[in-house]
Amino acid sequence: MKMYIADAFTNKLFQGNPAAICFVDQWPSEQLMKNIAKENRFSETAFTIKKDSSHYLLRWFTPGGEIDLCGHATLATAFIIFQTDAPHDTATITFTTTKSGNLTVTKKGDRYEMSFPSYELKQVPVTSEMTAAFGTQPKEAYMGRDLLCVFDDEKTVRDMEPDQEKLSHLDGLLQHATALGKDYDCVSRSFAPKLDVPEDPVCGSGHCHIIPYWSHKLNKTKLIAYQASERGGVLYCEYSGKTTKLAGQAVLYSTAELNV
Repeated sequence: MKMYIADAFTNKLFQGNPAAICFVDQWPSEQLMKNIAKENRFSETAFTIKKDSSHYLLRWFTPGGEIDLCGHATLATAFIIFQTDAPHDTATITFTTTKSGNLTVTKKGDRYEMSFPSYELKQVPVTSEMTAAFGTQPKEAYMGRDLLCVFDDEKTVRDMEPDQEKLSHLDGLLQHATALGKDYDCVSRSFAPKLDVPEDPVCGSGHCHIIPYWSHKLNKTKLIAYQASERGGVLYCEYSGKTTKLAGQAVLYSTAELNV
């Protein structure tokens, strides 16, 4: 099995979010895909099957199991395809997924733009459990697939040291912390203890929550977002209601042949 590792949402190695991409002729067993994801220990490992030069099947696994949507591993998969396999006249790759329908990635210069479904946000009360988990009180909270908590300032988000055990008891598949940015429109961090991922370095699907919020708040459709993890990453985003476009760069780290 051929496997690549690429860093997404960055143009520098050891920054952004690393993803493993496995190219297969047919889906391996569920257990094998879980085992490979656990062995890799990245926030996501992608598995993809080529249908034709611009159409692929795609699934994503965290160390804790399969997930419904993943941005950075989709970007990384498209990056590898454009680098190694796609005809020169191919501008867009379509991925058919088991849980999120068809997703497209378009190459625009040195960026790869993904078109993802936006999550509908419902405001929920800020609770003492949220404050205890994040170590500081959010000023607002919203639920989509994930929990989105809004904080007063960027420094609070950058400096927080959440309690992973307490985060795991909050609602939402992931938990995101966000604030208005100084050099960017917004700054965020993403945590996924329920998926055995303490912190997701750059979370694409999380920005399908974050960008709808800030688009409405700032009254603008095009935003530049920064993920303030230790590795860091930049996302170029556009919100259009039901769809959130996320664009970024990627860089190849390694290639390997798995003995499985």
